[in-house]
Amino acid sequence: MDSSTLRSMQTPLKERYREAPEAAFVTLRARGRVDDSQNLSCSVETGHSLVEAGLHPATGGNGMLACSGDMLLQALVACAGVTLRAVATSIEFPLAGGTITAEGDLDFRGTLAVDKQVPVGFKNIRLSFELDTEADREHIDQLQKLTERYCVVYQTLANGVRPVSTFKKTPEDPGKD
Repeated sequence: MDSSTLRSMQTPLKERYREAPEAAFVTLRARGRVDDSQNLSCSVETGHSLVEAGLHPATGGNGMLACSGDMLLQALVACAGVTLRAVATSIEFPLAGGTITAEGDLDFRGTLAVDKQVPVGFKNIRLSFELDTEADREHIDQLQKLTERYCVVYQTLANGVRPVSTFKKTPEDPGKD
């Protein structure tokens, strides 16, 4: 895709969002299901397939199921990659290809309650881009700045959006005795 094609796709959306800001607000949703089986897993609907997530081997899992920590890093890579490509297209950055890698450091003593002083979650996340480009450092820096600015997952992690959870019982079936 070239910059004029991208612009022609996005210009009507940008105009609409300027005229009606409420139209830009979208709620994304992810859904998973746990059951009463012996599996310590959650079936997550991705829109294209069902992913079975389970314990990481460092917490007792067998490594056969997806790890939610890996899935978080994969979401970061996916979002950063799409954003990188869109920004590069928009600013006509010469990008022949590239590889995006996310790595995160965890101390599993936290999630296993071995040491209550150890926080649960990633201590560090590193995102790296290896680009096939002829661009100079100044243009690469501009691409980095814009990719970081417009990547939804990157900004969510960087700005620490606090999730809010609710727990409730499944309603009783009125037809049940």
